[in-house]
Amino acid sequence: MTKFLLSLHVLAAILAIGPVTVAASMFPQAVRRVAVAVPVGTAGGGDGAAGAGAAPDDTSTVRLLHRICRVYSGLGVAVPVLGFATAAAMGVLGDAWLIASITLTAAAAGILLAFVLPRQEELLEDLTGRQPVERARTARLAMFTGLFNLLWATVTVLMIVRPGSTTGA
Repeated sequence: MTKFLLSLHVLAAILAIGPVTVAASMFPQAVRRVAVAVPVGTAGGGDGAAGAGAAPDDTSTVRLLHRICRVYSGLGVAVPVLGFATAAAMGVLGDAWLIASITLTAAAAGILLAFVLPRQEELLEDLTGRQPVERARTARLAMFTGLFNLLWATVTVLMIVRPGSTTGA
């Protein structure tokens, strides 16, 4: 049963958290591409060249990336649920590496819910309303996204290395 739970836990992490990390990382650049596209004759338009061929109202990529983050972060709840079940079956609920992983997972979820998803929504609303988007805002979003990704990478390493574990690795 432990191997089955562990397999489900790893699959859930790959299939749910993986898309969030990739889509969230792509989001700031996608916003910049749309935000750069300014029609000729408007403030900041210069020669009217659009970034990467994007039209000012072409937010479909940005919308898709945000939807991926939102939906898959909801599905990502399965990862800690299956993780707790696996840890209980392995008898490692009190191990330091697991407690550290749980803490880092909670921090990553908090960053995603408090900083990444709300800022994505704000930027998407600005693009939809044809409001200018400051590069500093996309840079801050990229910073929070990078922190989210770094936390998940750290959790992954802890899950593989399991420092101090006596269950073998």
